Formats: sequence, C-alpha cells, structure tokens
Amino acid sequence: MTIASDEILLVTPVWNDSSRLAGFGEDLAKVLAGSLLPIRWVIADDGSGAREQQLLNQLCASFEKIFPRVELHVEKMHVGKGSIVRNAWKLSPDAAWYAFVDADGSVTPEEVLRLIETAVSGGSTALGIRKRTAETRVEVSLWRRLVHRGFLIAVRLLLVLRCDDPQCGAKVLQGTGYRKVSRELRENGLAFDSELLFALKRKGEGWIEVPLNWTEKEGGKVKPMRDAWGMLAALVRIRCRKSA
Repeated sequence: MTIASDEILLVTPVWNDSSRLAGFGEDLAKVLAGSLLPIRWVIADDGSGAREQQLLNQLCASFEKIFPRVELHVEKMHVGKGSIVRNAWKLSPDAAWYAFVDADGSVTPEEVLRLIETAVSGGSTALGIRKRTAETRVEVSLWRRLVHRGFLIAVRLLLVLRCDDPQCGAKVLQGTGYRKVSRELRENGLAFDSELLFALKRKGEGWIEVPLNWTEKEGGKVKPMRDAWGMLAALVRIRCRKSA
C-alpha cells in the first residue's frame, strides 16, 4: 500500500506568461516563505518556446532565493491548461494535497495561502470562488460576469453540477480524492476544472467553496467570446463520455 506524503504540491501553469508571472511570482514566493506548511511550488510551462523558457528559468532562480522549494517544469509542446496542471501534479504522485493557481494575479498570494490553509485545516478539497461577501471583493467586467453566468447555467444543466464557480483559477484538492479520478480526466483545455469536479462528484467526493478576493487582470489568455463555444462543446463531451 502506498502511503501519501504530507506534501502540498502547488502548480502555477504558464504559457507565454513570464511578464505576468514576474510580479505575482515574487509576491507568492514571499508569502510561501512565511508559511510553515510543507508546500512544493512548481511553475509549469505549457510549451511556450525557448526564449520564454529562458526567462522562466531566470525568474525561477530569483524566486528560489526567497522560497527554496520552487522549481520549473517544462513541456515540449503546447497542449492546454488542463494537461499541464495534471502533468505537473504527477511530479508528486503521493502528495497529500494538489493545488493550482493562475499566474495572472487575479487571486493574491495571501488569498492562495488562505485557501490552502482552509483546505488543510478542514481536511477537505477547497475551491476558490468569485463571490462578493461582507469580507470579499470581486472586481470583474459586466461582460465577463454575463459570460460566467451563462457557463455556470450550462454546467448545471449538462453536468448537473452544483458549484458557484467551477472555473475560478485557484483550487486545492485532497490527494486521496484526486487519485480516485485522475485517470479518467481527458479535457486539456479550459473546461478541465468542470470535468474534474464532475468526476469528483461521481466518486462521492465533496468540497467546500471559499469566497476569495478576486480582481480581473488585463492580458489574460481567456477570451470569453472566442472560448465560450469551445468550452460548451467540452461540457457536451464530458457528459457524453459518462453516458456511454
């Protein structure tokens, strides 16, 4: 029997993101350095190319001076966010926790650590959600809010999945639960979050939803108008695979 380690494997997926990672990554390194949790941070590059990887190596070296448990993982080809996150998680097959956070800084490093601490202290998978409360602020354009609402309705109708925000770019998964579903996951694109949650639900794995402070950033890779149809098609694929 394999005994899980106590490691928390945090992945930041990047694709031509060195400029955005520079500021966010340094701040995240400082926050992680102040934590006593056994966090291993992997910056996972989804086939950005030689020049970009050179910049990432330089950034990683500078972050390492602040937080020693950081490393760069590089894939040769660009496949998609889902693929790079799953491949990076394979670096620690027996981790106690698997987490990821986007590199754009929409979720601050302090909020990332708060989400990890919430998951670990509660012993449960924890999903960051963009939700205004008395304690949290969400700054997002009206257009993106409308697209998000439409996708949320599609997730509920097609996957019968109840989650206030399946696409938020910050999640912490209990390792035992993730390993139950990891071999079933196929979506390499932006809908991988929804597939992941759908698979966890089918295995009887629950989660808690944690409202986070979230600020929309410029220069993001997600283009709601361009990507909406592809994500909708992915939801149909997910449903059809499980119905087959």
